[in-house]
Formats: sequence, C-alpha cells, structure tokens
Amino acid sequence: MAIDFSLYLVTGRELLPPGKEYLESLEEALQGGVTVVQIREKQSDTLEFLEIAQSSKILCAKYKVPLIINDRIDIALAVQADGVHLGQTDMPVHIAKSLLPAGTVIGVSCNDTGHVKKAIEDEVDYIGIGAVWGTTTKKLTSSVIGVRGVGSLLQVLDGTNIKAVAIGGINSTNILRTLHGSVSTSGHRLDGIAVVSDIVASSAPRSAAQRLKDTLDAWVHHFDVQSRLPRVYDVETIKNGVVELMQVIRDRGPLIHQITNVVVTNQSANATLALGASPIMATAPEEMHDLSRIPGGLLINFGTITNKGSMILAGQYANEAQKPVVFDPVGVGATQFRKTTASELLNAWQASVIKGNAGEMASLANSNEVQAKGVDSVGSGFADPVSFIREIAKRERCVAVMTGPTDWISDGTVVVQLENGHKMLGDITGSGCVVGTCVATFCAGASLLATAPGTSPGPELAKLVRGDMLIGAVGGVLALTVAAECAAERSDVHGSGTFLPALIDELYNLKPETLLSRAKVQVW
Repeated sequence: MAIDFSLYLVTGRELLPPGKEYLESLEEALQGGVTVVQIREKQSDTLEFLEIAQSSKILCAKYKVPLIINDRIDIALAVQADGVHLGQTDMPVHIAKSLLPAGTVIGVSCNDTGHVKKAIEDEVDYIGIGAVWGTTTKKLTSSVIGVRGVGSLLQVLDGTNIKAVAIGGINSTNILRTLHGSVSTSGHRLDGIAVVSDIVASSAPRSAAQRLKDTLDAWVHHFDVQSRLPRVYDVETIKNGVVELMQVIRDRGPLIHQITNVVVTNQSANATLALGASPIMATAPEEMHDLSRIPGGLLINFGTITNKGSMILAGQYANEAQKPVVFDPVGVGATQFRKTTASELLNAWQASVIKGNAGEMASLANSNEVQAKGVDSVGSGFADPVSFIREIAKRERCVAVMTGPTDWISDGTVVVQLENGHKMLGDITGSGCVVGTCVATFCAGASLLATAPGTSPGPELAKLVRGDMLIGAVGGVLALTVAAECAAERSDVHGSGTFLPALIDELYNLKPETLLSRAKVQVW
C-alpha cells in the first residue's frame, strides 16, 4: 500500500504530560497532520499492548492514517495493522514476511550503509535512519549518526522505491536543519521525519503536529522547485549583485557577530567597520540568543577553540533566526580535536558558507590530495578544483569557498573562479580570517537585501537563511582581494607592516567602479 511517510508519529505513553490521556493526545496529533502512526510499547505486557493497539487502530482508521506496530508481529496480526517496524535485533525480515499477510508494510531501522544494503536485499518498504540527534526517548544501541551522516545512507537507496524517514531527537527547532542537511550529494531527500516527544509530550499535540507538518510541506515544495529550477548565474549578474550588496552594507550597517580567534580580533573588527558594518566579538553563551535577533550575520572561526558551547548556541540560534552562518574551520586538519569539533559544530547547525584554504577544505572532505601544515595549505592544490569545490558544497549543503592564489566558490551547482588578490596577503597574520569576516559581512548584506520592504518574502518556513549566499560569498572574497591589489600598488606600502593598514584603508575607500573594473570572474 502507498503511505505518506512525511509526518511519522512514534508513540510513547510514558511521555504524556499530566492530565493528557493517550487516545486524546493521539487524536489531536492526527488532527494536526500526522500521516502515519507507529505504536511502540517496549514496557507493556501482551494484553496491555494489544488493547492499546486495538484502540489506536480504530482511531487511525477514523482519520484514514496507517497504523504500524513496532517489533511485535503477533500484535500486528491480531489488530490487522497496516505494517510492522523491525529493529536490527528483531525478527528477520524474511521470517516476518512469511508470517504477515501480503501487502503488509515492513520497515527496518538503519544506522549504517550495511544496514541499508541489507534492507534493499530484503525488499523492505521503508527504512528509519537514526538516531540523527541525541534522544532520551529510547535507549540507543548504536551511535548517533548526525545530520551529515544521513545523506550517505540515502544515496544507497538511489534507484530503489524504498522510502526513508529520519528519527531521533527531531523537533520543531531542528526539523529544517534535519531536512536540509540530510540531502545526499545525488539529491536524494528524506520522505519524512519520525517524531516522538515533540508531539507526545506536548500539552497541545494538534498544534505541535501542525507546526511540524507546515514546515515539512513548505520545505519539500521549496526543495522540489529549487531542484527543477536552479538559479542561473553569469559574470555580469555576479558583479552587479556584489556591487548592490556593497551599497546595502553601507546603508544598513549590519551587525556582524564574530566568535573568532584571538590573533585576528582587531584586524577583523577594523575590516568590518571599513566595509560599513558593525562588529561585535561576543563569546559569552548568555548573549547568543539576543545577538541572533539583531539583523546581520554570524562568523564562527575556531582558530582558537575556547568557546565551543557558545559556537554551538550561536549557530543554532542564527539558524532559527534565518541569519547567515559563515564557518571558518581554521587549521581543521592540524589535530584530531579540531576535526572532531568541526564535525560536532556542522552537525549542530547548518552553515550558510564554509570558507577555508585548500588544506582545510581537503580535511573537511577527508581528502588526502592536499595537505596542511598547521593553519597553512601546502602543495600545488587540487588537480580538479572545480569538481572538488562543487562536491563539498553539495555534501555540506551550503556555499563552499576555497581560498588560495585562485579562489573557488560553489553552491553545489555553479562554480565561480576568482583571480584577484596579491601575494602580500600571505605575508600578514590572519588574512584568511579577514576573508571570513568580509564574507560574513557581505552575506549579512544579502540577508538584509532579501528582507527589504518590497521584496518577495518567499517560502520562509522552508529556509534556514535568507538571501543569496553565493553572491554574498563572492562579494566578500572580491572586496578583500581587490582591496589588496589596490593596497599593494600604493607608494606608501613597503612591506607587510605598512600593507595591513593600507588594506583596511582600501576596504574603507573601495568604490563600486573599482570592483567592477578589477574583478576577474569566471563562471563554470
């Protein structure tokens, strides 16, 4: 039978709030838009489970919503359930099929690609991928795979008719992150999300379910439209877009919240001011929510990782506020701690832009083609930078910026090549970090432009960030590299010591016509 897996409710009576009866909660959830219900009763004896399943079946039938039983084939047979869900240590699928009526829906839990391949071999109807987030509603027998781990499992399903839902800690605050971040590099998205506590533990399950369903439907529509009609860019569109953002930044002065390393705090703040924005270098976790509500952008640079908790909160709050999040994983390949921290941050929130040199981007992609020495990239770079930057952008579901003698920027479809800059940028401390500041500033401009009066709001429920982040990223890189060329040509610049203040001056004095005439842009 065909099932709409979009909002998959897994019951848990132990989570019901005081005064809320189980069937009352279930009916309200069904009224709110739940499309399939799984009854999970791990602690109940057989008779109690049977009675719960029978009453649930009647209620689900009233709303024409399929009922699935967790684990217990006997209960599924007794109540004529529409399907069963099996864990990796439950009854094997081939035995379950031999016992159940033809057409019974069978789903299995999957935590790695081996599980998915076995599910395909067993010809199941759907898989439950997880746990995606940490959860207290079920004792986990496998590790949390994280949002970024879902896509590789979905890709194994390419070419099959098997559906997939994500489960584990999903709620109204992380549903967009889950849906957006889990799409595979081949474009395979989830068919639904499985939710427990966000609905069951709510005193208003109808509203909780409706909120989730509205967000999910909006995101699916937006994703499908974007997949069919990707935005087309050319050189002139990009240049003119960057110039427009320059003016927005100077007119609106967005707040650029920067959690950055101690080496570059001063020059990053000065670069922000020079572009016309306002910097704040706040690191206290207590400030993160309030700052996320002020129009602007967020830069997270972990050159010195001393505020991981604040980095996690800041990114999550920025996602909720649909603000740009620019991530600069400085020296990510230098230590295991940095690699682990980068993974933790990128699973906690969705980056709008990830910016790094070739060595840093290679480390994020688990590639050995380019090596890093501390915070520096070594070697000649990637043999095929166009393919590399496009693929990492697809995998991370954001704009990717790889800096170097040639800068490469991609949204996963388009690749932009920039040939501006000067070798003296490599002679000053933190020039790459200042690029991150400039990118965050231009992305903030793009966000402000997208929310300006008279602009179309678009499907806001479907977005983690507003504005064109590709143009924002290109603008940030161009602003700094063009300013660097202008600074290096000055007669008062004699070396790195005089180059840095000249660079800030040139950012401050950068004119649209200068950028337009100097920008060396190619589109792939």
